Amino acid sequence: MEKGQEYTVRIDEMSKKGDGVARIKGFVIFVQGAEIGKEYKIRISNVANRFATAEIVA
Repeated sequence: MEKGQEYTVRIDEMSKKGDGVARIKGFVIFVQGAEIGKEYKIRISNVANRFATAEIVA
């Protein structure tokens, strides 16, 4: 997974901070502004060792 890549994901749960949580092959992605149960096209904005953050592509 690299910064700038785009994926379509489904939000399975919410984080304690209120971000949507999706997973790709078990890798956690936090999606700001996402709602649980919805599907979004996202762009990876930052990748860390155990998780990534992403923004919704309009």
